[in-house]
Amino acid sequence: MTGDDYARAIYLTLLLAAIGGYFIAENRKNIGQTFRHALIWGLIFIGAMAGVGLWQDIRNDITPRQSVVQETGQIELPRARDGHFYATLLMNGQPIDFVVDTGASQIVLTKEDAERAGVQMEALRFFGRAMSANGPVRTAPARIARVEFLGVEDFGVEVWVNDGEMPGSLLGNDYLQRFEKIEIERDRLILTRGN
Repeated sequence: MTGDDYARAIYLTLLLAAIGGYFIAENRKNIGQTFRHALIWGLIFIGAMAGVGLWQDIRNDITPRQSVVQETGQIELPRARDGHFYATLLMNGQPIDFVVDTGASQIVLTKEDAERAGVQMEALRFFGRAMSANGPVRTAPARIARVEFLGVEDFGVEVWVNDGEMPGSLLGNDYLQRFEKIEIERDRLILTRGN
């Protein structure tokens, strides 16, 4: 759980305690019945929290994030609720989640994603500079031996590892330019690769 999740849980607990305290104070004559009702509401609350947690785990299975249109071979990415397009690429066989960022020049990996993709972190030299929302950050070039995106394979792909904090890796124009055509139709990003 993140800090935000803990804050939400504390807020909901305090809200439940306030409502429960009021309910007990109003019904103190029938304390047995009050506790039964409190138990029922507590179970409803726990069930709702479990439902939210379960939804977080299964939502990607219910609403696919990316797909290949079999007839055309195009890759389609649906727009997420936050307005961004997300893609999962296999880098040296490891799934790495990206935000598709047409404003980024390169493929930029977080240190965690770079390590998972097999980049030798101790060999990196952070001599590059990039501007982020938090100011300038140091970057280091690296190569990924094999990158696969829904059946489309590339080899020896250059990436840049960000030395600063990033919420996630960015799929920039260096990779997107490998596609013949990039289109946005309503809430879909469509990538077409030539044969």
